[in-house]
Amino acid sequence: MANSSAPGSYFDAASTEPLHPAARTALLGALDAGWADPARLYGTSRSTRMLMDRARARVAGVLGARPDEVSFTSSGTQAVHLAVLGGLQARRRAGRHLVVSAVEHSSVLHAAELHERDGGEVTAVGVDRNGRVDPAEFAAALRPDTALACLQSANHEVGTVQPVAEVAALCREARVPLLVDAAQSLGRADVPDGWSFLAGSAHKWGGPAGVGVLAIRKGTRWRSPLPDDEREGRRVPGFENVPGVVAAAAALEAYRADMADEAPRLSALVDRIRDRIPLTVPDVEVVGDPVRRLPHLVTFSCLYVEGEALLTELDRLGFAVSSGSSCTADTLRPSHVLEAMGVVTHGNVRVSLPRGVDSADVDRFLTVLPDTVARLRRTTLNTIETGRRSRP
Repeated sequence: MANSSAPGSYFDAASTEPLHPAARTALLGALDAGWADPARLYGTSRSTRMLMDRARARVAGVLGARPDEVSFTSSGTQAVHLAVLGGLQARRRAGRHLVVSAVEHSSVLHAAELHERDGGEVTAVGVDRNGRVDPAEFAAALRPDTALACLQSANHEVGTVQPVAEVAALCREARVPLLVDAAQSLGRADVPDGWSFLAGSAHKWGGPAGVGVLAIRKGTRWRSPLPDDEREGRRVPGFENVPGVVAAAAALEAYRADMADEAPRLSALVDRIRDRIPLTVPDVEVVGDPVRRLPHLVTFSCLYVEGEALLTELDRLGFAVSSGSSCTADTLRPSHVLEAMGVVTHGNVRVSLPRGVDSADVDRFLTVLPDTVARLRRTTLNTIETGRRSRP
């Protein structure tokens, strides 16, 4: 069934999923019923607090957590930053060593950079060519002074699912808490076992932007890295976005239920893309684990084509995709994920299918892609040849 809320052939669900109908309905209702301050004692505030409590319980049910372990933040990035910096601060006596995988989301890596600037030490564990961490290598990086370890549930650029349960068991043996950034997998796959901290982002599962989830297991040491605030159990400062939280919870439950049927369908469409592109596009590399992967995401790299040029041309043809290796003015670097994997970073395209995507749109994408790549390659070669001729 086509997703009517998505513009054109929208293939960038890994960046943000179109708003789920359940979220829209819940949001509109909560805008009228959940506007009061949930911290006050009068009737309208108590009603708003009940909305928050129900939303918290619904999210906790999907996470396999207790409601009092779940807090709502302003974004997935804020949830990650609070988990990393708060987890490190609470265990300063144990040590100042942080372990991360080399393919973590930039929110984790930026928090690690801040930790290093503050005098801490960071070890980045490498991955194989499919982007997957070896649990034994991750365990070898743990030390007596390791305060925290971080491993994403699945990679946001290539879709590879990480061995979280195995790594969590090894961290537990070493008595090191584990943060799992589950932003890309929440709602799409089961929540892995063994986490101490878990972070997510509502707009990734069809909730509204501006709502994140931070879960902290009971008994896990954590200390806020921010000034004291009474909101959200003293974990997250600022007035709660109650309508957004209510919509996020409704979307998560509905999206997870949708995925019972949608995940196999999306996975079959991704398999079609993975199989067809190498047969129709020369000099292309499909990256990421072909089996242990998210159902909706596939990434490939085309030699002799600029990633941004390919994205722009596909956009002109009606396809919204993204590029992990697309250099921007502020970074001037290709994707750190693809570099860590040791794969081609040039001409990279990430296709991530939203809920309800029309299979006919996928077929049309596969039809136009070969000619698009060939045309851009001819343009590149002509430019190179013109430059050569103009040399003295």
